Amino acid sequence: MFISIAAAAAGAAQENPYGLKAALEEGGIISQSVFVILVGMSIFSFYILFTKLIEQQKIISQGKKVKQSFWRSASLKEAGAKLEKNTAYKQLVDDGLSAQEQHSKLTDPVEAHDWMHGSLARSEAAINSKLGSGLAFLATVGATAPFIGLFGTVVGIYRALIKIGSSGQASIDTVAGPVGEALIMTALGLVVAVPAVLAFNWLQRRNKSIAEDLNGFSVDLLGFLMSNGQVRPSVAAAPTAAARPAAAAPTKA
Repeated sequence: MFISIAAAAAGAAQENPYGLKAALEEGGIISQSVFVILVGMSIFSFYILFTKLIEQQKIISQGKKVKQSFWRSASLKEAGAKLEKNTAYKQLVDDGLSAQEQHSKLTDPVEAHDWMHGSLARSEAAINSKLGSGLAFLATVGATAPFIGLFGTVVGIYRALIKIGSSGQASIDTVAGPVGEALIMTALGLVVAVPAVLAFNWLQRRNKSIAEDLNGFSVDLLGFLMSNGQVRPSVAAAPTAAARPAAAAPTKA
């Protein structure tokens, strides 16, 4: 029974003269090109969204680990060795240590604070630039997709007017195909643009939060390096067995 119903529905969809397939056939090469462009934009937009979410989540997860255990290490090299390779926090630590070593080799006297601050700021800028890659495409899709769909709409309306002029009458069966194609192109443009704009705003907000955390870590790192490890952010002590509250002894009635 379900098979017969599904077959009937599929047959009805194939016979629909006003569906997407019929609209693309009606619109010809222009409508088909607009459709392919919009679908390609949508695919790349979702690809950027998911890859950026994975990239951001890795940095956020490492930031939580840094707050919990990074500053408990005896030295910066020991703490940096615990971080995952090719990550944002690892890059900041490595660049800070490298800048510290390079300062001693400078022939022109430069204050250590200025040199270290500039090196860490440059490292932050590189990380933020990498996080922001791909967002320009989302912004471009959000801004241009409605107009690309509108281009297909204009072509569809133009084709409807030509049919009206050639037939001499504005009957519904004459203009339904071109007008339907025009409306579909408009809808596709909006369907592609709205998710791209939402994804851009969401990723941009998460990038801002990540940049604030990285900047705070960079400031702490600068203080640690400039004080030879004497200045470090305060972290909660790890709970020990002795520090845990003992269970209350049962009282006698």
